[in-house]
Amino acid sequence: MTCLINRSPAPMERKGILVKGLVARRRNPVVATLLLLAALLGVGGVYAVASSTAPAEATASNDQTAIDEGKRLYLEGCSSCHGLNAQGSSNGPTLIGVGAASVHFQVATGRMPMAAPGAQVARKPPIYNEREVADMAAYIASLAPGPAIPTAEQIDYTDADVAEGGVLFRINCAQCHQAAGGGGALTAGKYAPSLMIATPQEIYEAMLTGPQNMPVFGDGTLPVEDKQAIIAYVMDLQQAPSPGGIALGRIGPVAEGLFLWVGVIGAFIGLAVWIGIRAR
Repeated sequence: MTCLINRSPAPMERKGILVKGLVARRRNPVVATLLLLAALLGVGGVYAVASSTAPAEATASNDQTAIDEGKRLYLEGCSSCHGLNAQGSSNGPTLIGVGAASVHFQVATGRMPMAAPGAQVARKPPIYNEREVADMAAYIASLAPGPAIPTAEQIDYTDADVAEGGVLFRINCAQCHQAAGGGGALTAGKYAPSLMIATPQEIYEAMLTGPQNMPVFGDGTLPVEDKQAIIAYVMDLQQAPSPGGIALGRIGPVAEGLFLWVGVIGAFIGLAVWIGIRAR
């Protein structure tokens, strides 16, 4: 009687069987296709990572270029008053920590550099273009954290409530700029400027940085929505007609009444006196 004995393959035989199986699988068209797809996906992933890091490096390079150019412009036009390192001097305050928004507001409106020392820094045509202003703002912002230049979304007042902006303006701004935004006198030769030519960005930056005698209205005091409402109110004032005739600067009923009594009635009195003299 013959006995069949099950004999397990030796280790070398098992290795050979395993290798043959792998070779067979690799020769399988499905496996080959999957490997090819995996390789393509790997190459694509590496390319995507490389291409995504390139713009970031370019942006960083551009930012550094702007900072270097801004420093050059600062040393040429501002360091004589604010110091070589923006630390301030007896002729000008420190600029460390004022932020890019303050630089843009002061330089883009021509207030800086100052033409001459005085109680009030007056607005005048700017001597730097927008690119140069942005470079100087980038340099000052690189020295220490500070308020950034507002974004387009922040100064967008399209959906803001003009009536609510009027209420906020009369509570926070009218004491100096008067209710119609025409500006007003302060003490010691200072004044609150008219807002009739101010842009939305300038208004936002002024509230954010508090230039000269103006207090700072940060987001904790006036949220972005409130700032947008105030901008909407000021823009409405700039476009509002004068149905009653001459606006007289819209500086209020007291000044308009004074003009009526002194100017108009005075003219009528002078005309009556002249008629009386002629009649004699």
